[in-house]
Amino acid sequence: MPAADRQFAIFWFRRDLRLHDNHGLHEALNNGLPVIPLFIFDGEILGKLDNKADARVEFIHKALAEIHATCQQYGSSLLVEHGHPLDVWQRLIDRYQPGAVYANHDYEPYARERDAQIGRILKENGIEFRTFKDQVIFEKSEVMKGDGTPYTVYTPYRKSWERQLRNEHLIHRPSENLLDKLWKTDALTMPSLDDIGFDEAGIDFPDRALREAIVIEYDKQRDFPAVDGTSRLSVHLRFGTVSTRELVKRALELNEVWLSELIWREFFMMILWHFPHVVGKAFKEKYEAVPWRNDEADFQRWCKGQTGYPMVDAGMRELNTTGFMHNRVRMVTASFLTKHLLIDWRWGEAYFAEKLLDFDLSANNGNWQWAAGCGCDAAPYFRVFNPTTQIQKFDDQHRYIKRWIPELNSLDYPTPMVEHKFARQRALDAYKSAL
Repeated sequence: MPAADRQFAIFWFRRDLRLHDNHGLHEALNNGLPVIPLFIFDGEILGKLDNKADARVEFIHKALAEIHATCQQYGSSLLVEHGHPLDVWQRLIDRYQPGAVYANHDYEPYARERDAQIGRILKENGIEFRTFKDQVIFEKSEVMKGDGTPYTVYTPYRKSWERQLRNEHLIHRPSENLLDKLWKTDALTMPSLDDIGFDEAGIDFPDRALREAIVIEYDKQRDFPAVDGTSRLSVHLRFGTVSTRELVKRALELNEVWLSELIWREFFMMILWHFPHVVGKAFKEKYEAVPWRNDEADFQRWCKGQTGYPMVDAGMRELNTTGFMHNRVRMVTASFLTKHLLIDWRWGEAYFAEKLLDFDLSANNGNWQWAAGCGCDAAPYFRVFNPTTQIQKFDDQHRYIKRWIPELNSLDYPTPMVEHKFARQRALDAYKSAL
């Protein structure tokens, strides 16, 4: 271990779990000091997870193990800590007296508060805290309306985003070529999942490789849940095991509809940055008056995939089993909960947050508010997906449904818990009464 008075820089991994094309890491490795790569298993976050076999923690652990193994090839090690970030940083400052700390921007409310606190501690100790844009192409207020206010509708945001895009926004940051500048140390031991209080989830994680053949056909196949027609890169984008710059560059070459999905991701991040009240409240305040039924028994049937509507039930069972749900089906299940059952979108948002491997606060919140009709750029409240029609359009051979509901068309499968026409009218009446 280094002497306490030796000068180092520290690079703090967060939502950027890769050694290649990593902006903040590239800057750290160019700073002239040996770089200690660091990850902190945040006790504030982990302490709120009820499932000790949470697949997301396992995914992070696997990504860190890869980083650690690569660092060892350069005579270095990944330093992995566990605890409250403030406590961890106090220990690290005392131990290493770093000359500077580098990281990439994080935009969620908790992360902003955490980084402000850490920044103050570092400043008090005369340590510079430098952060960089990495997980998006445009952030914060970089894409704004002509009057300087943020966009709240996607299509004009996308057009402005595309107009502003230049080659310099996609410049590769070759951090992978500078790894010989990592600190040299005796090998450190990675803590196991058990060491941080978690178990293996027992599910398969999607590969991070870009499947070009899938992306080329994305606009034609993305709506059919029985087809392997989506990139499955959302979890890798969530934790930064892939480079957003590289993906956008390939999307420009391969498929503009897939590019549009990457822009949606940044749109919701921008919304969360400028309108943090969306965490817990409707973007459009008047929708707080919707008289939700919030029937606990109905909610449990939805969670378990026992509603009697096959597209809804297949989606919920897929989610519960794999941590994934096809995007078309996410819209159907969310619409069913909020419109057919008149259950508060926040209940569904929280359930998805617990179960989704690719859970991202801004996207999950934005999409749930879209489904409920209360968000920015929302579907009108009177749009109510017909779950049966959705099957006819997107799974007419029942390939997806039968994969997850083997008892379909048997006495073991429940009858629909609510009639569509009745539920639709009830939802319209409830929303009208509030608005």
